[in-house]
Amino acid sequence: MAFETKEQILEKIMSQEKPRCPHCDTEMHIWEVPSITFSDGLGWGTPYLFICFNDECSLYKGGWESMQENYGQVASYRCMCYPGTEQFECMPVFSPMGAKGQLIDDEVVLQQEVLKENIKKGFSLLADCYVTKDGITILNLLTDMTQPMRVRAKAAEMIGDIGELEAIEPIRNMKFSNEVLQKNVDESVKKIHDRFFTRECPFCAEIIKKRAKICKHCGKEVAGQ
Repeated sequence: MAFETKEQILEKIMSQEKPRCPHCDTEMHIWEVPSITFSDGLGWGTPYLFICFNDECSLYKGGWESMQENYGQVASYRCMCYPGTEQFECMPVFSPMGAKGQLIDDEVVLQQEVLKENIKKGFSLLADCYVTKDGITILNLLTDMTQPMRVRAKAAEMIGDIGELEAIEPIRNMKFSNEVLQKNVDESVKKIHDRFFTRECPFCAEIIKKRAKICKHCGKEVAGQ
């Protein structure tokens, strides 16, 4: 099963046609689900939802009275929809500003468009580097923390196919907090070693021949290690 980042999920949702609220026929907004769990503690099952933020919506307007009469709560409902479905449900809110903190506004949408463009440029550059066997540029993209994570993850994957032994040391010296990125890096280091019939000394971490019995760097016996 392929792993999708939040960036990829948001990009997919932004490409979808926004649903219209069945209660007021207003176009719904993209809403980022907060990190805390809700209700039964299981969460929403998705990092983004579509929410109707029309204060004139009949569900929202009537919800204040309904919640007060039935539950004694000063609260109301907003209509929500799961992306990619026609599943509309009610989400409780406890003030007119409730849930608006996670509203994906135009500024965020613009940031996502910039991100998409940077990803496109990064992938184009990686494709050129792969053809020309330019491992240096691929390594630079991998270690550049300003690059989009998808570009860095792809660079980590590609460096194993064309990277030289010299690429291992800078990769090993970096800490990658992203699980997918770290996995790609580890697999690429193994690929580079396999291509050059090398490994790392278990004592000094210097690169040695795979069949070496004595490390030429630290002098320790590595046969069977």
